This record gives sequence, C-alpha cells and structure tokens, in this order.
Amino acid sequence: MANRLVHATSPYLLQHADNPVDWWQWEPAAFEEARRRNVPVFLSVGYSACHWCHVLAHESFEDEVTAAYMNEHFVNVKVDREERPDVDAVYMEAVQAATGQGGWPMSVFMTPDGEPFYFGTYFPPEPRHGMPSFRQVLEGVEAAWSSRRDEVGEVAGKITRDLSARQMEHGTGELPGEEELAQALLGLTREYDPGSGWLGGGNTRFPPSMVIEFLLRHHARTDSEGALEMARGICDAMLRSSLYDQLGGGFHRYVLRQQADGALVPHFEKMLYDNALLCRVYAHLWRSTGSESARRAALETADFMVRELRTAEGGFASALDADSEDTDGRHVEGAYYVWTPAQLREVLGEEDAVFAAEYFGVTEEGTFEEGSSVLQLPRPDVSDADRAADVRARLLAARELRARPGRDDKVVAAWNGLTIAALAETGAYFGRPDLVERATEAADLLVRLHMGPVARLVRTSKDGRAGAHAGVLEDYGDVAEGFLALGAVTGEGAWLEFAGFLTDIVLQHFTGEGGQLYDTADDAEQLIRRPQDPTDSATPAGWTAAAGALLSYAAYTGSEPHRTAAEGALGVVKALGPRAPRFIGWGLAVAEALLDGPREVAVAGPVGGAMHRTALLGRAPGAVVAAGETAGSEFPLLAERPMLDGVPTAYVCRHFVCEAPTTDPEALARALGATGS
Repeated sequence: MANRLVHATSPYLLQHADNPVDWWQWEPAAFEEARRRNVPVFLSVGYSACHWCHVLAHESFEDEVTAAYMNEHFVNVKVDREERPDVDAVYMEAVQAATGQGGWPMSVFMTPDGEPFYFGTYFPPEPRHGMPSFRQVLEGVEAAWSSRRDEVGEVAGKITRDLSARQMEHGTGELPGEEELAQALLGLTREYDPGSGWLGGGNTRFPPSMVIEFLLRHHARTDSEGALEMARGICDAMLRSSLYDQLGGGFHRYVLRQQADGALVPHFEKMLYDNALLCRVYAHLWRSTGSESARRAALETADFMVRELRTAEGGFASALDADSEDTDGRHVEGAYYVWTPAQLREVLGEEDAVFAAEYFGVTEEGTFEEGSSVLQLPRPDVSDADRAADVRARLLAARELRARPGRDDKVVAAWNGLTIAALAETGAYFGRPDLVERATEAADLLVRLHMGPVARLVRTSKDGRAGAHAGVLEDYGDVAEGFLALGAVTGEGAWLEFAGFLTDIVLQHFTGEGGQLYDTADDAEQLIRRPQDPTDSATPAGWTAAAGALLSYAAYTGSEPHRTAAEGALGVVKALGPRAPRFIGWGLAVAEALLDGPREVAVAGPVGGAMHRTALLGRAPGAVVAAGETAGSEFPLLAERPMLDGVPTAYVCRHFVCEAPTTDPEALARALGATGS
C-alpha cells in the first residue's frame, strides 16, 4: 500500500511511495508524531539521479523486515535534497563536522526537536568493509534512545549548539582588487596540470565551470594569456574525455580516475545545472577564441538539453539517471552509454568498427565494467572527419533503441535560470533563434508558475503543478541572472522588470549585516541553523549568484542600493579568493565584472541587428546590454540615447559615464574587447 509520499511533487520521493517504510515528508506533523510516540526521527536525504540512493532503497527500504523495524522504532522522513536544499545543507554540515566526510544518501538520526545525534551515508544490508549493516545501525540507535536517553540528549544539544555557534567568514567588508584576483589566478595555476588539462588533484574530477568563467573574464580584462590557455586546456580536456557524451552531446556529472590504469570513468548521471553552466562556458570560450570545438560543444549541449530535458510545460527537467537496463534486463550504471567491440561490429560492420574503436578508445579489455568501454576521443585529430561523423550518427541511432535512463521531471527554478541564460546567449551567438525561443518559454513558465503575485519564488514544480517549498537564495540569484541575459538578447524590458522584483526580494529578505547573505529568507521555516554558504559547489552559491544579479541589475538601472548590496556581498571574495579559488569561481567572475565596471552598453537600433550582435559578443566582463528603440523603452540605459543620423548607434558607459557614441560595429567591438585591444 502506498505511503504518504504518493502526494509528493518530487520524482525522487515518488520513487519511494511504494516502499513498505511509512515515510513522511519533511513537515511539522512528522516531528509532532515523533514527540507523541517518543521515538527518534530518521532522516534520509537523496536525489533522483543518485546511484547509491537507489542501492540503499533496494537493499533496505524495499525490504519488508527492515521497514517493519523502522516503522516500529522511528518516524521516518524522506527529503529530496534538490527540493529542500536548506534542510540538506544544515544536516550535511553536521554530518561533515562529525565524520569528516559527507555525501548521498545522507542518513541522520535526530530528536523530535530536529537535533541530530548520529550520522552516516550509505549503509550496506550486511556488515562490509568495516561498515556496520543498516540493521545494526538502526538497532544501535534504538538501544541508545531507549537506555541512554540523557546521553543522547546531551550529544544532540552539543552538536546543535556547535552548529549554531559557527561563524561564516564574511571578509572585512573591503572589495576584492587586483591583488586578490592575481593571487587567485596564481593558486589555480599551481593546481593546473597542463599535460592532462585537468584542474586539481585527487581521483574525482568535477567540471570547474565557474572557475573557467573567471579565467575567461580575467583574460578579457587583463589580456592574461595564461588565464586563457588554462581555460582552453580545461575545456579541451573535458570535451575529449568520457565526461562528455561523445554521441549525444552533454556532460556527465563527474569522472573518476581509476588508480590501476589512470583511465577516466564517468558517473553517468546528467544534471541540468552542469549542462547549462558548461553550455555557457563553451559559448563564452568560442566568443574569446573562435574555437570550432567550443562552438560544437556549446551547440551540442544546448541541443541535448532541449531534446532530452525539456518538459511538456516548457521548463527543463533536473536530471537523467546514471542507471538503465542493459541487454540482460539488469538495472546497471552506464548501460545506456557504454560499448564493447562486438557491439560496434554489430552496428557498423568490421571495417568501420575497427575505425570507431580506435577513434573512441574502445578496447577488448574495456575501460569500464565487464569488458565495456566509455567513449572518449584519445585522438581528436583524426584525418577523416566525414567518416567519424558518419560513425557517430550510426552509433547514436543504434543507441536510441536501448532502454533509456530515467528522468527526474522536477523543474528547479535556479537551474532553469542557468539554462535560460545559456540558451539565450548560445542562440544569439550562433544564429539559433529556436534556442532563444526555448529560453523564453522556460522563463515564461517560471513567471507563470514559480513567481507569486509578490514575486516570491517557489523552488520546484512538476507536470505544471507548483511545489510547496519556498525558493532559496540561489533561486533568486540564478533566475534573475537568466532573466537579465534573456532581456539582453531579446531587447524585451519586461525581463529586466522581473529581475528587479527578484533582486528586491534579496535585499528585503536575504541580506544581513555587513553585506552577508543567507540561503533562506528571514521569514522561511526555521531550522536548527539558518544556512549560509558563499562557496560554490556544483552550481554558483546563492551568495555569489545573488551578488552577480545585484551588480548587473544596478548596471542596468543605476540603483545604488543594489550596487551597494553587491559590493557588500563581494567582501567574501577578498577573503576566500586567494586561498580557495576553486571554491569561489563565480564570486571571482563577479569580482572581475566589478573591477571592469561593469560596462553598460546601450544600442539604439534594431534588436538582432549588427550593432546589437556586436555588443552581445563583447568580451568585457559582465557587460550589460540593452537594445531597441529609444522611445518608450523599459531599459533606463536607452533613455535619451537616440540613433545618430538614423543609423544604429552604440553607447558604452561605466557608472553611467559614457564614451563617445559610435555607429561603427568594429569600433564597438574594440571598445568591448580586452583591455589591451
């Protein structure tokens, strides 16, 4: 019989709706039930595309005996971390503080007051590799709760007090300057391996999208060839590796370097946010270099998102699972993407299979599991490009017949904001109005379904139905960023107005003393700690995303409160940038825009014309662009800036102090290029 999760909007929670576990969603009634029964709360946090979350569910949550024990001794709460990032952040901080590591699935045992006292991640069904079984953990926690309640209460209270006492480093309030950004670049240079093209050590390699944005902006502002070469090297390495889907486009979540042979093996889930960020990165790399491979990556990734992740309502789904059914009907990781030499021969014939195996690095031994290989490009300089394209098309057509990975259809506001920015700019750069249209449709969905009458965002929706949870700071920052990028491309001032609504909410409800920002609003549900984290992880931190949106909105409108708030938030970049540049890449990118102005570009003339396109292709960090007819424009930048002699005219300004207007696209390009151009 279905449990309470049957009413959820999260696909991840719905996956557990038929578990024998009597799951609750995160809600006050669950904790009231724990108080009534005098039992602890078991919190399980994961997400739809999480491989080990599915493993734990299959091994333990679907087991009748284990579920019966859980139901008898605990109130069990299931949370989708993508739907409730605030809950995830608070308790992950506790897990990492207690164990030195974290990850998903996250397993937390807490009092009915929400105070945690025991933590873990994945637990196997039997003791393994020094790990207790999940049943042993359950029995141990129940025994402690029953016989050592005072001790449990003391531990929970101390953990909660320690979390509440933690202070986030906000910096001195001073703005990052040339010295901090140069130190950040030096730190990245030390972590960069020019031989492999990868950034950072260790065996797990995540795509450093926001760091690359910083490197491209730093090069545009300073002419640093080292920054550009590092950005180009990282992008080339990712595109050649198994991180990139060599047949269908788009990027997997991360790659693992196998210690035995050094081969890179991806974790096969495909996340919307990774692909949105990387689509924009490669479009910006093309803008800086004219690289054909960057152009291909941007367009293929954009097409992947539209083809595989777009929902019927016009938004974009969160992810594709890592797992799918193989030819034997087993649900295994990577089955949709991997190939054996025999499978190549079956599709291509003997001669082309030999070519494809060499081109894509497919071996008899395999680079993955059971003799299969993940496609990569060990030799991207193949001489027969037409043959390679034909082989790729035939393999893709054959792959389409395989069982497809599951899709998390949840629409997350923040990630759709990132996607809107990527599709709008990619469409504008490469003459693809269909991509701009898809971006506009996604933006319309956010306004229609996720924004209330007072511009308060809802975090998620599914199947055209808004979720119950309030948006967090990253939703406001990323959606505003998307709206501003869309407004720059389309010339429609309504997107500037919507971005203004959202940034006003940031000022009113997310901003604290000294420029610090919080991840949740001041009137949101109170957890054991109000989360705030300025460091970037897989996506821009809400803190730095909001700083960027505030800065851009101020550049469009001249609003001093927005500019002041952006500057206050960027104090953290001065503190963290030189020490941990890989973890505050978007903050560094926003700081580059601040040092450059950012420049304000008004194009009096037709949207989509030569002057407008030139402005959009300008490399000046964080430059804002307004285009259209001066009369009646909703863009303050266009006020009283007419066309000269009836010819489209561009005005380039900093802090609303303008250079001489120009009607020459080449002169405009020079004005928006690198400092030395």
